[in-house]
Amino acid sequence: MKLFGKLVEIHSRSVFDAEISIENGIITTIAQSDKTYERFILPGLTDAHVHIESSMVTPAAFAVEAVKHGTIAVVSDPHEIANVCGIKGIDFMIENSLSVPMKFFFGAPSCVPATTFETNGASIDEDAVEKLLNRNEIHYLSEVMNYPGVINNEASIMKKIASAKKTGKPIDGHAPCLIGNDLEKYIGSGITTDHECMTYKEAEEKILKGMKILIREGSAARNLDNLKELYLKYPAELMLCSDDLHPEMLVKGHINRLVGKLISEGYDIFDVIRSATINPALHYNTNTGLLRVGDPADLIVVDNLEKMNVIETWISGVKVFGNGGVNFSAAFASELNNFNCSKISTEEIKVLAGGSKVKVIEAFDGELFTKRIIVPAWGKEELCSDTENDILKIVVKERYNDSPPSVGFIKGFNLKHGAFASSVAHDSHNIICVGVSDNDIVNAINAVVEMRGGLAVCTGDTISKLKLEIGGIMTSVSCAETAENYLKLNNEISGMGCRLKAPFMTLSFMALLVIPELKIGDKELFDVVSFSNTKIFLK
Repeated sequence: MKLFGKLVEIHSRSVFDAEISIENGIITTIAQSDKTYERFILPGLTDAHVHIESSMVTPAAFAVEAVKHGTIAVVSDPHEIANVCGIKGIDFMIENSLSVPMKFFFGAPSCVPATTFETNGASIDEDAVEKLLNRNEIHYLSEVMNYPGVINNEASIMKKIASAKKTGKPIDGHAPCLIGNDLEKYIGSGITTDHECMTYKEAEEKILKGMKILIREGSAARNLDNLKELYLKYPAELMLCSDDLHPEMLVKGHINRLVGKLISEGYDIFDVIRSATINPALHYNTNTGLLRVGDPADLIVVDNLEKMNVIETWISGVKVFGNGGVNFSAAFASELNNFNCSKISTEEIKVLAGGSKVKVIEAFDGELFTKRIIVPAWGKEELCSDTENDILKIVVKERYNDSPPSVGFIKGFNLKHGAFASSVAHDSHNIICVGVSDNDIVNAINAVVEMRGGLAVCTGDTISKLKLEIGGIMTSVSCAETAENYLKLNNEISGMGCRLKAPFMTLSFMALLVIPELKIGDKELFDVVSFSNTKIFLK
């Protein structure tokens, strides 16, 4: 079999008309052609860090959509399903991924649970991590979020890092705002990447101290514009990733969208494409997207480098996408879940006055970070949502047991009425809800309980829902259909006054206790700076 086109040859940094021969899935020859071609051939693209679960569909359904955008491989951290279902969740992801041709490189989650300050559905200790790392299906140690544990040489996390070193597998980092001596100690432990950089300065310090930087552009956190100047000095140290990508964004594009944007803005074609192909292949030892003689024929055909419209996607010599269609489908996945809580009442989420000042979470569009702000108490006997000042009630209900819900207040969602709830709440995936009236909040949460996982929007007597039957975080429904249903819910939330681009995604990170400054878990408010639980009121 032969392919023809203008080859974007990353290794020699040249573009030339070429003829590529493929036999048994392997590139056998690459020869310069005397013909002129309009289309471009380049290595298949890799997402260097993604939680498939955030797309709310199975790995197989993710693959059906992603190959349309030239993605041939993903480096995937099954951390989310692992926090819900443990090793069974990881096995589910691996088995489901094997039903499709796209290449998945799963990691061994390093932080299950992510912290001891919240309740999750499973625990994967250092012995279990070592067993995972000795499996051929596991390619690296997933993001080490417990950076205080690394800095303080806590035995458990250090044993997990030691196991990765013993197997010779890379160790991913997760160290937002970590600088100076603490950063040096963190990197010195053997951690090689970070995808949490928000500023050029932070990323440059990490590069100069030996890290690879994964530039993230997902649904909630979008750092490409802040970090793209790194391509001018450090292209060999960069990779591209989505981290968390909701279905409505995946149907529009994937890593190809980032590559096209950078090329259209004048960044070096070879440096940009290398960061989405060769760099992740070499770092994670994936043997994908290298486009050399003797390599698997993992390549894509595009009509224009600046737009990166994918015409064809080839994986191991098989055309998996072409003529507008995908040549494989996602089989139905058996249900896997861990959901054991009961409904709640409005009495359980009342906040009685307890001080003159109130700690409030301040959320920002497109960011995982929050601020801790202090406002005067606005109620003498009971504090309810204050829509005039955009201070809304936020509730987390543990879903693994029948514990009482925790309640706090948040700014940044701008709801004028109604409430919305989700069982997608990083990292433990308890039910999280933000809303105006207690009745709507309770009804939205109880709708999620009835589904045993999913998304719900409530305005008075009207409740709209999206069921996520796999772990309460994924569905077997196609990505396109899931995206359509998800967008309907988002539109309803916009009609309630919310101006966030991805309200469910932003809400899900309000329970992520490892990203500063103030968050909320299933027990109470959590101060990430001091890494401890904290009360709503200041006396």
